[in-house]
Amino acid sequence: MNHKKIVVFFICILTSVSGFSQLGGNNTYEFLNLPISARVTALGGNLISTRDNDLNVALVNPALLTDSMDNNVALSYSNYFADVNYGYAAYAKKIKNLGTFSAGIHFLNYGKFIRADEVGNTYGTFTANEMSFNLSYARSILDSNLTVGATLKTIYSHLDTYSSYGSAVDLGAVYVIPSRDVAFAAVIKNVGRQWKPYVQGNREALPFEMQLGLSKKLKHVPFRLSLVYENLEKWDLTYQDPINPVLTVDPITGETIKQNKSKIFADKLMRHFVIGGEFLITKSFFLRAGYNYQRRQELKITEKTGMTGFSFGFGFKINKFQFSYGRAVYHLSGAANNFSISFDINSFYSKK
Repeated sequence: MNHKKIVVFFICILTSVSGFSQLGGNNTYEFLNLPISARVTALGGNLISTRDNDLNVALVNPALLTDSMDNNVALSYSNYFADVNYGYAAYAKKIKNLGTFSAGIHFLNYGKFIRADEVGNTYGTFTANEMSFNLSYARSILDSNLTVGATLKTIYSHLDTYSSYGSAVDLGAVYVIPSRDVAFAAVIKNVGRQWKPYVQGNREALPFEMQLGLSKKLKHVPFRLSLVYENLEKWDLTYQDPINPVLTVDPITGETIKQNKSKIFADKLMRHFVIGGEFLITKSFFLRAGYNYQRRQELKITEKTGMTGFSFGFGFKINKFQFSYGRAVYHLSGAANNFSISFDINSFYSKK
């Protein structure tokens, strides 16, 4: 199977299930879309096509699990906003003639809230948290250039006196062309169901999504570019603020304001892309940066946009450990920090 056929194969897989996507409305379990690792945070919030020895990114695309992650442990933690924090812990194991498995837990803690009624009377406090127990599997085929994988998620959510549980599956594939230092990826996320809704009779949809990705390492520069096309199942991701709607009629003259169709098309297109880059300074030190156009458009303040939508970070290896730090600017008022660490248990045992 040649390279062009592989790319067409990825596109066909994604478009074949587009008819089952949920368009519009709200989804439950949105915490599943948070950038788990510091590396992913630094690269704009998504990374599905870089296949190397980093277990922390395997939750984004299960096909990123490799045999080299055997007996690896990955830990991530993010100090989000206010008292909200989340994290992830995973362990990977290779089973001969079967493939690589990974088990992990993803949690989100919203902190403590004051319980109050509509007139301000308080009645103690309450908490809220969500978690997902994940089991992933990946296997390489086609002389190890193509890897396919899947993740089964068992989801539980507890919000004060309300609780809910559900399940979802992620499917992924990565095809690598070593001679060109390029990789293509496809991911189908959160295909599943809310088995027990928060309120009886009000079952909500999961955040279903399809993505395509590309990673390319430049030939003469120590730099790797990552590009992800998100929400393949839905074209228009724009949001109209009801408080500040786009003017279509001049309030003074009453004439229709002509819209720039090229600008509108470019805006809708860019909302799908997440762009990231890694400078491979040495084999043990990396600088990272990313840009998320949709995040910038939705969260910026028009009068002062600042660095909203941008992210950055670094990674380094010391002895047997790999450390990463990522910082994403979500709003002018603040940013989120993410820390990750991973290590190979095998490295602690001397080889005979």
